Amino acid sequence: MSQAANGSSDPIQQLPKEMGFWDVLLFNIATVLGPRWIAAAAHNGTSSISLWVMAATFFFLPMALIINELSSRFPEEGGLYVWSKEAFGDFHGFVAGWNYWIYTVFYFPGLLLASVSMSAYVLGGKGVELSENRVYLEIGSYALLLVAVWLNIIGLNVGKWLQNAGGVATYLPLLMLAAVAGIMWVHYGSVTQFTWSRMLPVWNWDTVNFWSQIAFAFTGLELVSAMSGEIRDPRRTLPRAALAAGALIAAMYIVGTVCVLVLVPAADVDPKSGVFHAITVASVALKVAFVGILAALLVTVGNAGGVGSTVAGIARVPFVVGIDRYLPKAFGKIHSRWKTPYVSILVQAAVSALVLRVSQINETTRGAYQVLIDAAIILYFIPFLYMFAAAIKLAGRRDRRENPHAVLVPGGKAGVWIASGLGFAVTLLSIGVSLYPPGESANRGSFLFKVVSWTAGSLALGLLLYFRGARTKAREG
Repeated sequence: MSQAANGSSDPIQQLPKEMGFWDVLLFNIATVLGPRWIAAAAHNGTSSISLWVMAATFFFLPMALIINELSSRFPEEGGLYVWSKEAFGDFHGFVAGWNYWIYTVFYFPGLLLASVSMSAYVLGGKGVELSENRVYLEIGSYALLLVAVWLNIIGLNVGKWLQNAGGVATYLPLLMLAAVAGIMWVHYGSVTQFTWSRMLPVWNWDTVNFWSQIAFAFTGLELVSAMSGEIRDPRRTLPRAALAAGALIAAMYIVGTVCVLVLVPAADVDPKSGVFHAITVASVALKVAFVGILAALLVTVGNAGGVGSTVAGIARVPFVVGIDRYLPKAFGKIHSRWKTPYVSILVQAAVSALVLRVSQINETTRGAYQVLIDAAIILYFIPFLYMFAAAIKLAGRRDRRENPHAVLVPGGKAGVWIASGLGFAVTLLSIGVSLYPPGESANRGSFLFKVVSWTAGSLALGLLLYFRGARTKAREG
């Protein structure tokens, strides 16, 4: 294996430190903030406003505090995998890392298809038909994945600019939404009536099920911690960037939902592209149609940044697991020229492309694919249970008090227990409600069986790889 300039043969030590504060902040925005979640919340109605506030208070804030403490105490490549291993040992670290990675294999195709679909609106009204063209969607998805993979393989010094552009281009259309909604509200009023009683949650099965989407919309701050070895002064940079991005993201989710409802009644909001629809409605009424096209162009760049940041962050987990030899050691290789974990990135992209192809074969397969997505969300939340439990376990270690660089959860051990307990409870609730489809389902038992089967199957595959790697590691000493 090639050696770094400092003579180290450790692959992690060879990774260049390319990311500073603004890179991490924009990476967080590109990863977490999703206009599609604002559209889904607006479609759910005015009660989503209180759900955003509740999720921000009882999940997002505790999660940010826990991530800040763990990332400042253990600023190592691998993030959540490293924290779980530090607290509970190699086996549990692997389970957390495996679930965190395998989730993206099934999540990526949906993200790619949605991103390419929204990009069609750059053509204005002509893009409506194109956005539903299967050939365009599939070819465009492969192209977007190829660009994200290529930029991340040749290095973060180049790839980070896709993430940076994505962070800016995700936030700008939402600021445009706020501007046109504000003008429309002043001149024409709101199409939705906002009262305290209407903004309180309506507790029915749909609302309970939607809660998992709200919680999922706030996840992603932990992703950049998997790249700690490539961040300049990670102990200081990660917490500052997380808090700044967290405030911007939470505010925009709430403001964005209000703005969409100012322009479009909840029943008419498309759960996927409702933000763009709302901007188009306002821009036509204000006779500034170019605003809608510009917003679509920015959203396209923002989605590309979201894909790029997910590729960059998630690929670091199997890379570190490969170094630990619980996955094939090829995963732990870095490129001799660009010093990036190229094998991990390529494997992730290849499997995601395969799942994308399979999901497009016929209608029956696409229906089954939705079950895979629900199972993947459950797999994604399992590592969060580990993360919150790890924070409690590691709170009792002496190095927590003695580490001058640690950004600790306020309130000492009690603060850690409260923050972790809230996060753990919300995560567990989200897993539970994700097992069932919303509303009345004629085949709820079959859905539950399929979701549990895919989740268990993915876990079983990971465990087979772990025990294979453990035996190989024991033989090699």
